[in-house]
Amino acid sequence: MFGVLFFIAILAGWLLWRNQQKTALAGTPLPAAPETILEAEVGFFRKLTPAEKNRFTTKAIDFLQRTRIEAVGTTITDTDKLLVAASAIIPVFGFPEWTYSNLTDVLIYDDHFNETFSAQGNNRQYMGMVGSGYLNGKMLLSKTALREGFINRTDKNNTAIHEFVHLLDKSDGAVDGIPENFLDKQFVIPWLDMMHQNIKDILADKSDINPYGATDKTEFFAVAAEYFFEQPQLLKTNHPQLYNMLEKIFKQDL
Repeated sequence: MFGVLFFIAILAGWLLWRNQQKTALAGTPLPAAPETILEAEVGFFRKLTPAEKNRFTTKAIDFLQRTRIEAVGTTITDTDKLLVAASAIIPVFGFPEWTYSNLTDVLIYDDHFNETFSAQGNNRQYMGMVGSGYLNGKMLLSKTALREGFINRTDKNNTAIHEFVHLLDKSDGAVDGIPENFLDKQFVIPWLDMMHQNIKDILADKSDINPYGATDKTEFFAVAAEYFFEQPQLLKTNHPQLYNMLEKIFKQDL
């Protein structure tokens, strides 16, 4: 009986905290003219039909109403907030009902930060990170990397999309490069085989995929997703089987 009451108390506390968070976010001003900003800044958005643009904008606003975006030692603009929202929506645009239940806050640093989350001193090698432990539910992003991901339209990199793909990977309870909430079961083994082969090719310098993707399966999935969304036609040309598999995962043909 005590255990049941304890569980109810914990649940009630969590629901109260969540309602307080929603109330606080509800009072946060939303970006003005979001569709205009998305049209100017996000290549993915410009390729959509008018109806799709309306759906994308609605989902971006919904994301901002659910997720606190805070600056750490810097300042951020409405454009920065919408770039974060766009980074969240792009990977799940093929899943209209998807919301990030495993994310509450996005913390924006001015530039690279280190493993102690400091933007000062040496070893500031991180541009983005999905938090764990006491930072569970939080994402850390470099403002410089966030903006560069959308300004540079010729590379295969987008740090913010990379981190949101990690969240998708994490949503099934394991960060292992296998997005079980998105990948049909019959494709899991082929996907594993494909990851292993591509990692071998990267290590043998036989691939144009970012070498960071050879770190492990988790990073390969995120790096391949960056390539898929940033340069889909190039990926389709250079890695047709990988493109087809990512198309199945994200339910998008770019």
